[in-house]
Amino acid sequence: MKLWRWLTTPDPNPGFTRPKLLKLLVRVMLFSVVATLLSSLLQLTPLGPYLNTWWGSLLFVLALYIPLARFLSVDTFVPRRLQARADAARGGTGQRSVSSAQRRKERNRYAGVRKGAPKYGGRR
Repeated sequence: MKLWRWLTTPDPNPGFTRPKLLKLLVRVMLFSVVATLLSSLLQLTPLGPYLNTWWGSLLFVLALYIPLARFLSVDTFVPRRLQARADAARGGTGQRSVSSAQRRKERNRYAGVRKGAPKYGGRR
């Protein structure tokens, strides 16, 4: 169970660290083993000849990859709640708590809303 928890817990450290790359390698190896086993089992069924076509293998890969895409990309995007926990565990140095006005300003920064011209000539 500890191995599964280790595989499915995102690493909050930025960049590609050695443990993160090791997790990615293990995930890809597990994915390839599962894909090979399922493919070999499906070859024994009447679906076997269809898996040998390009469209059959494409459907098989899509049907397998879509459910497992989240498992393969756990470390790609770290959720904000886990990043906050990691910052707190490290001591919270380097970043102060952000006020709600600053969070709102940052959230609206890329909202695509154009601001109107300044009223009454702008700043004086």
